[in-house]
Amino acid sequence: MERIENKVKNQMKATNNIDYPDFDRMWSSIQQDELKVAGDEPVVLRPRKRKRFALVAGLSVALMATPVYAALTYDWSSMLSYREGIQSALGQGLGQKIEQSVTKEGVTLTVHTAFIDENRTVLLYSLKPETSQDVKGIKEIDFKLIGLKDSKGNFIEGNYWNEWNEELGEYQGYFETDWVAEGQTTDAEFIMENIQFIGNKKRSISYNPNDSTTQVFPIQKDGVGSVTLQSFEQAEGKVLLKSDVTFTNNEMPYRGVEFEAINNVGESVKQMKGTSSSYRDGGANVSQIFKSDTLREEGTKFHISYEDILETKESTWSTNMNLSKKQLENGSFKQVLDIPMGNVPNTKIHEMKVTPTQIRLTITQDEDRYETIPFKEYQLDVGGTLLKARDVRSGKNLNETELRFEVTGLNVASLANQPVTFIAKHRVDAIRGDDNPIRLTEISVKPQSLTSSIAGYPITWTYYLKDNNLYVESLSSDPAFAGVNQTYYLDGDKGPNFGYPELMGGILEDGSNKAMDVYENFNKKELDIYIEKYLIDKPNEELRIPLKSGK
Repeated sequence: MERIENKVKNQMKATNNIDYPDFDRMWSSIQQDELKVAGDEPVVLRPRKRKRFALVAGLSVALMATPVYAALTYDWSSMLSYREGIQSALGQGLGQKIEQSVTKEGVTLTVHTAFIDENRTVLLYSLKPETSQDVKGIKEIDFKLIGLKDSKGNFIEGNYWNEWNEELGEYQGYFETDWVAEGQTTDAEFIMENIQFIGNKKRSISYNPNDSTTQVFPIQKDGVGSVTLQSFEQAEGKVLLKSDVTFTNNEMPYRGVEFEAINNVGESVKQMKGTSSSYRDGGANVSQIFKSDTLREEGTKFHISYEDILETKESTWSTNMNLSKKQLENGSFKQVLDIPMGNVPNTKIHEMKVTPTQIRLTITQDEDRYETIPFKEYQLDVGGTLLKARDVRSGKNLNETELRFEVTGLNVASLANQPVTFIAKHRVDAIRGDDNPIRLTEISVKPQSLTSSIAGYPITWTYYLKDNNLYVESLSSDPAFAGVNQTYYLDGDKGPNFGYPELMGGILEDGSNKAMDVYENFNKKELDIYIEKYLIDKPNEELRIPLKSGK
């Protein structure tokens, strides 16, 4: 899995609100495999700190009875704040003790504990540099390669994350993969190649916040080519800054690029909203929201910050293990359900797979359909204990969606006997637009406005040219209207030409449903555009479906 995906997960750890998944064509136009979620900052936000583990009375008994005591001497709570099922399993003494180390280039890798069940394989590991000098100025670490090799030599990728533990003077990390051993035990090798120590660098730029034209700044250092900044005035004195960054090498697919303003007393000017970033081969697009008057204050200076590899430890760290499912086999079961999902048409809750650390629900749709399931929040009520869906992702087939719930607060042995109810909250419906065009006339650099409606919802459109690109903004006064998902125009025999979604409804976090599409290299004076989809918000709608009765 790309390093960027791991950062998205860390971002989701750091916020209580997960932005609603965007729909089909929008993501396809932004390279879904590298999109970083349109919302809170996926880079610098650290996980919320949880209360440290407390080893309760009876420590001497725990030392004898718990096979993973060595792992419990570490505080994994922050590291596993988004993997509560693994943290809960640790607390119950589950997991396979590994405690194998290898030292190369002054860095010691230790694999502490493994968790293998029918849903996933997770390893807890640490990386200890010889001296603390090795971590000065380091923001985080990454690897040229990290993964497992199975007994047949097949390489297995996965998701991973690392955090620096100041007290212990080492990095703690987890590696997670959907790969599951076929038998009860299997041989595997955990491999890391070329540990990269990553820090943050800044370059001053002479940005003028009073100049609304496009401003270009050459960087030509550290693999960053240039930065192109565009500003778009928003309501209530806000400004949207769009940064288009080019890279001169792609060794790091994610560079953590941000525009930064420093006021006259040396403090960083706060954003109104976290950074939204999308990455592509050779570059990145970054969106940030500021109060415009704070950028115009006298003495404010501007920087572009980005991540860079400060040092690489070039070697291979690997350890061979015999992995076993024995520790987590109690309480595991799979059940085919095929229960209709209430008033969501052509959709069924197909299967539930339960292990002591995680419950996965597979939702299927008709073979000829692939739509986003229209809710923002999912829970499972397991015998009165509520579990929240931590991951919502595509399944093995295009018509499948998989919901993943971390198991915590439950007795592993009783899982099979508990009643289970599926809960979906806050519905947002994506509705296909109609065949009525919105006619844009007198297209020029001067903003023009007009109004239209769809299904009784009023929409105000504002459009204008900037740098030979056509920008089309949409906004509705009806709060139930959650935004225009995407627009398009018909281009003769070539079919629909979709706008690139530069701004998505809700990004301003002020109840606004404003959206903005851009059509590049545009040279027409008139245009008929159409709504591909629009969103309707139903925050109070809830769906409850019993999945299993208790015993």
